[in-house]
Amino acid sequence: MSLVDAPLPRGHAPSGRPSEPTVRAMEVGQHLIALALTIIGAIRAVGDGVPAAAAITAGLAILAWHTAGTFLPRKTLSPNAVVWWLVGFAAVWIAAVAVSPEFVWLAFLLWLLAGHLLPLRWGVAFSVFVFAVVAIAPILHHGTTSYANLFGPLIGGIFAFGISRGYLQLLHEAAERERLVTSLKLAQAEMSELQDELAVAQREAGAIAERTRISRDIHDTIAQALSSIRLIAHAANSRTEDPAAALSLRQVESLAGDSLADVRRIVAELLPAELEDGALAAALERILDRARDEAGIAVELHVDETLPLLPTEVEVGLLRSAQSALANVRLHAAATRVVVSLIDAGDTVRMDIIDDGRGFDVAEWDQSSTIGASSYGLRFMRNRLRELGGGLDVESGPGEGTALSAYLPIRAADTGATAGTHPGDEEPA
Repeated sequence: MSLVDAPLPRGHAPSGRPSEPTVRAMEVGQHLIALALTIIGAIRAVGDGVPAAAAITAGLAILAWHTAGTFLPRKTLSPNAVVWWLVGFAAVWIAAVAVSPEFVWLAFLLWLLAGHLLPLRWGVAFSVFVFAVVAIAPILHHGTTSYANLFGPLIGGIFAFGISRGYLQLLHEAAERERLVTSLKLAQAEMSELQDELAVAQREAGAIAERTRISRDIHDTIAQALSSIRLIAHAANSRTEDPAAALSLRQVESLAGDSLADVRRIVAELLPAELEDGALAAALERILDRARDEAGIAVELHVDETLPLLPTEVEVGLLRSAQSALANVRLHAAATRVVVSLIDAGDTVRMDIIDDGRGFDVAEWDQSSTIGASSYGLRFMRNRLRELGGGLDVESGPGEGTALSAYLPIRAADTGATAGTHPGDEEPA
């Protein structure tokens, strides 16, 4: 950082320096102006009868203070330090003007710096003060002045101040453009990640839907037929008195039972891998244990004892939502504790996920999609739940953690089944 871009942290904080060649040219030009005006002032002061040692000392003091200002912003981020440097530079310049009025030419550099480093109101006031010194210096040294000594610096001062304000505006616009380009690149990267996640989710949803359809077809056709064969064979065996027929019927009944068990196993294997044991709670416990082991997060899981058997699509929807939410916690929240609760809410099932992380502004999240990749994750989660007839509630605040509540309806036709069985799978009496 240099004095040229020192004002930018007040309103802009770009990741890098905007318009690098232009800024570098401005820095070099500023140093050349300081060097040229100081040399001219010192030479004219010596020619005006000022002792060479005094003129050279005044010139070196000006150059030393100006050079020190080049490194000042690298040592501190406080805008006040830059302002005080400018005040000190004015004091050194006034001391040099006291040695010789020929150093008043450096007022042009002060006007440039005032327009660049100070707010407009204070910059104007500082420039007026500098002009007052320029106007008074010849009178103090020679007892008189001229219109050229007044109007020349006045016009030059207005021009220098206006040029510096215009360049400052261009510098701010360049910084804003860079910020917008950076935001655009970030948005493109997030959109790419979202598209990848969407493609994976669509393939996953299609695979789950197809597996569910196949399992239902197998259950409604082959499994039901085998169950009927078994029941018929059992009933016929209880009525026959022919030993050979009874043996054949028992064999048919046994073969049908074994085949029915195989079909049930195949249907069960068609469920998503995380739900192989048929328990959403067990799947949640596994991913919480993984979060605890890999990220060191304290985890808790609470499940209502009255929670009924959930339809497959509901279990999968809640499980995917939990995976996405816990991924956000691990990547973005910096949380130390996460509590997951599965709650029986009558006609709906609710899953609450609460963490003690850094949180975020929910109102800003509702209006904007630029707060990070987790923004897209939450939106994707909400859309997925809405497709299943549910929704997602989000409560959070900066530094207050985050609470997510995902809810889905439970169809009445599915709540009457028992775990691991389907209607028509009952054992014969």
